[in-house]
Amino acid sequence: MNTTFLLMAQYDGRAVVPVEAVCRDYFSHLTVVEFIRKTTAGQIDIPVIAIEQSRKAARGVHIKDLAAWIDKRAEAARKEADQLAGRR
Repeated sequence: MNTTFLLMAQYDGRAVVPVEAVCRDYFSHLTVVEFIRKTTAGQIDIPVIAIEQSRKAARGVHIKDLAAWIDKRAEAARKEADQLAGRR
């Protein structure tokens, strides 16, 4: 299964997903401001795109970056589950 294609279906083919939607769907425990702060500080490894060089510019996450982050998190979870189950 290709995560990028699944996200394209989820977000109606958008290349850049608004941070509000990313927060709603994947970081519901964070506000948009907290999410942007954590990405800027490197605590969440997802690049946030500003459409313009303005503090008020729309911000979003490129769908490939979101897919890569999801895939990394899934692989880390699989490794942890394998270790806990005594595999590998």
